[in-house]
Amino acid sequence: MAVRPCSAFGQFSFQSPRSAYSSAMRSGSPSTILLRATVHENGEVAGLLALMLLTDARRPARSTADGRLIPMAEQDRGLWNRDAIDEGIDIVTDAMSRTALGPYQLQAAIAALHAEASTAEAADWMQIFGLYTLLETMTDNPAVTLNRAVATAMVYGPQAGLRLLSTLDGDPRLARSHRPDAVRAHLLEQTGDRDAAAALYRSAARKTTSIPEQNYLRARATQLGHAG
Repeated sequence: MAVRPCSAFGQFSFQSPRSAYSSAMRSGSPSTILLRATVHENGEVAGLLALMLLTDARRPARSTADGRLIPMAEQDRGLWNRDAIDEGIDIVTDAMSRTALGPYQLQAAIAALHAEASTAEAADWMQIFGLYTLLETMTDNPAVTLNRAVATAMVYGPQAGLRLLSTLDGDPRLARSHRPDAVRAHLLEQTGDRDAAAALYRSAARKTTSIPEQNYLRARATQLGHAG
C-alpha cells in the first residue's frame, strides 16, 4: 500500500502526518485520549501511522523543482525528514514488540529498513525479502509479489527476480497496471538486456496515467538506447 500526502487547496494548509500526530498528542481532548489509546493498543493503527510518517519523510526528495520524478534509489537522503523517520521507527518497533503482527506493521518495518540505510544498496535486503515473504502470506495482493521480486533480485540476482515476476503473468488484477512492465524492465536492465528493458519501459510509460511517471519511464528507455 502506498500512502500519499494530500495536497493543500485554497485557505487550507497541508499538515504532515508527523505534525498532525504531534499536535494531537499534545492536546487533552477526548479524541486525543482515544487516539493515544488506539495507537498504543492497536498494532495495526500504530503500523499505519508509522508507515505514513516514514512515507511522508521522503516527500522533499521525491521530485525536482520542475516536477521530475526521482525514484527512491536516486533520492538525496539528506533531504529526508529524520525526525519523522525516527518517530515512525519508534512507533513500529514498539508496536511489533507487544502486539499481534499485521500487514501495516510489516509495511512500516520495510519502510524503516529503507529509511535507516545510507544508500539503496546498503539496505538490509535479506530482511526486506523476508518481510515481503511474510506479508505475502497475509495478503492476496500482487503488488506485494512485485515488490518481493525486486527484493529477490537484490538478494539472489535479477534472474531469480524475473522468475518470481513470471508467476504474475496473466494475473487479471494487473491487466491495466504499468508496474509489471516497469519492474520487469528494471530487472532486465540489471541482466544487461538493454533492448528488452527499453521496450518494456516504453510499454510501462504508455500504460500509466501519471505524467511524471511517463516522463521518467521514457527517459529510462532513451538512456538505455543511448547506452547501447
